[in-house]
This record gives sequence, structure tokens and C-alpha cells, in this order.
Amino acid sequence: MDQGDRSVTGDIAGYMRELGRAAREAARALARADTATKDRALRAMAAEIRARAAELQEANRADLEQARKNGQDAALVDRLTLDTPAIEQMAEGLEQVAALDDPVGRITGLRRRPTGIEVGRMRVPIGVIGIIYESRPNVTADAAGLCLKAGNACILRGGSEALHSNQAIAACVRAGLRTAGLPEAAVQVVATAERAAVGALITMNAYVDIIVPRGGKELIERLARESRIPMIKHLEGVCHVYIDEAADPEMAVRIADNAKTQRYGTCNTMETLLVAEAMAPKVLPEIGAIFANKGVEMRADEASRRLLPGAKAATEDDYYTEWLAPVVSIRVVKGLDEAMAHIARYGSQHTDAIVTSDRSRAERFLREVDSSSVMVNASTRFADGFEYGLGAEIGISTDKLHARGPVGLEGLTTQKYVVLGHGEVRR
Repeated sequence: MDQGDRSVTGDIAGYMRELGRAAREAARALARADTATKDRALRAMAAEIRARAAELQEANRADLEQARKNGQDAALVDRLTLDTPAIEQMAEGLEQVAALDDPVGRITGLRRRPTGIEVGRMRVPIGVIGIIYESRPNVTADAAGLCLKAGNACILRGGSEALHSNQAIAACVRAGLRTAGLPEAAVQVVATAERAAVGALITMNAYVDIIVPRGGKELIERLARESRIPMIKHLEGVCHVYIDEAADPEMAVRIADNAKTQRYGTCNTMETLLVAEAMAPKVLPEIGAIFANKGVEMRADEASRRLLPGAKAATEDDYYTEWLAPVVSIRVVKGLDEAMAHIARYGSQHTDAIVTSDRSRAERFLREVDSSSVMVNASTRFADGFEYGLGAEIGISTDKLHARGPVGLEGLTTQKYVVLGHGEVRR
């Protein structure tokens, strides 16, 4: 049966179990698939997306019309829109994943033991991945491509606001899987907007191995409370740039500007700027002028406000806040130790950077700041799977088990021990 033709009755739990059983069976087939077959499926999906561009835009218009009727804000409508460049970007993204090295089956660390056996570790698929996301229909293609290349089946549950768009993209994905002779159940998109489907998905530990949430804090907090399945997630991106007293002032200004204003609504955007008191008079006035010119509201402590006449007084809560907007928190600190103490207290273990020419301070920052990405003399905006050379990412994890930081193909696999023997027996 075509996965897209399944009718969703009132028995949401039963429907989700059916998806789960089909995904588990498909995962076994994908684990056997070679790289050439997976890449053929990915390229076929890209071709289908291009060929059905008009159908995708027609489905997207229905979602956009409903979003406007519901009074959704302009930012959500923008994320929801599938225009011609966005459709081409989805297709190109699938082709880029096809061009990436396949991690599955790679054996590393092989070493011979005194007994004669050789012991190593092999990269293998996780199995079935459930992905829950909001607004952006392009995630349907991105997630399908990454999961497939890593040898995993996936169950995708997009937001209700993108239901028509996601189903149209799913049809392209299924066609690509058929072309390559892979089971269509390797990628299933939940065909209902009922919230009960999410509740079922995150408790189906018999069928689903990992949950990946992509969305706002409220969604991820709910899933973290209710899920019975391990998750790859980050809750917030309260990212810091610390300008050390040994920083190059010109570099510091450039990095602070880029980390905040290159894009406001991303999880790796700087939300708090920390400046050593010896450096503050050299950089804060210029940084403040740039922020003011770009319409960035500054929330600052008393020492910073003496150098930033237009800044508002910061509250304690401001330093905990992920603004995702043209707002920035600023604080002058005594030096490196106070900066790291601030990050430990207020940060979210996502991405933090130091600007300094002092190698020993840079090394301390790298060792002691407990975040998934820690940077020296670079903008936090680089914390991204593509920029890290992963090709693409399914999301960013601030957890410490399995995957941490941007999660690409390798993060969607796990490892098992393999032993190569020559007839050895244990004595």
C-alpha cells in the first residue's frame, strides 16, 4: 500500500503503531542497502522535487492561505513558504547528501590483541528515527535525505501549518525510494495534524530508537517531559562572545557584529556579549554604534551603560534569555574567570566564543567552557553542520551522550564492536 494513501481514522494510536511496524521492517532493508542504492534514491528524490515543483507550490498555497486566515505572523509565513528558490534548494540539498561519504560500515580502531583476535568498531545505522518539527516544510526533504544516507528509516511529523506541503514532498520522496527499489516505508510522513500522534510517536519505544525534535522551546520541553525514547536535542541557544583583554580590538568588533547581526533568529546567534573591563573602553563604543545603527536593542549592566549611552538596564532574566531577535545582553567582566563563571551560570551549553591573542587563555577557555561548540577568534554563527564540513545537519545537540554539537550523518549512526578472528579460542 502506498504510504501516502493510508486513511487516518479516530484510532491515532493504532495508526502510529502501523507506521512504527512498517518503519522497523524498512530499517532492516535499509541496513542492507549499499551506498550506490541509497545515493540513487536521493538523486531520484531530487529529480521528483524539480519535476513536481508546480504541485509542491499548489499544496504550499493551501497551507499559506490557512496560515494567513489563522493570523500567523509574517515570520512563520516566511518559514512556511515554498517558492522556486526554496524548492531548488531542497533538491540540491538531497544531491549534496548523495555526494557525502557514507559512514555506514566503516571500521575504525582495529587492533590486534595478544590472543590473535583483531578488535575494532563499525559504524551502523541507529534504526528508526522519529523527527518532530514545526513550520519549515523543507525539513521533510532534509531529514529524509540524511536519515536515508545513514541507513535509518524515519517517521516525520511536521507541524499542522505545513500539512499539505509536507505530504506533497513526501510523495516525491516515496517516488525516489521506488526508483531505487527501496521500501517506501523507509520515510513516512504522519498524515494527521492531531496532537495525539506526537504523544504516540514519543512513546513507541518498541519501534522508534531516537527522537529528534526541531522547534521552539515549548515543544522541546513538552517532548523532554513525555518521551520514553532517547532524544537528540537542544533546548536553547544562549550563546556568548567574550572579548578578552588580550583581544585584537578590530577583530573583536567584527566578530561581535557578525555573531549578533548576521542573522537574528538562529540558535547560534550571540545573545550575550561579555567584555573584559580593560578592553571595554576600546571596543564597546564602536560595537554600540554598530548595534544602534542596525536597530539592535542593548540591555547592559551599569559598567557597560557608561560606554553605551543608548543601552537599557539589563535585568537578571535578560542574561538567561535567548532573544532570537535584534536584542543583545551586554556585561563588563573583570577577566577570563568571571567570563567563564557567567557562561556557566547563564549559558545553555550550545556555543560560546573567546576573542583573544593570548594562547594560554584561549586554551583555558576551550578546556573549561562546557558547551557543545567552543570557539577561539571566530563568530558563533559558524556552529553549523555545513560550516563544520558535515555536509548537512539534522540539528544541534547540547546533550553529552551519543552526539554533541551539530549532528550530521555520523551522528545518525552508532557503533558496534567487531572482532576478526583466525580460529582463536579462549583459554
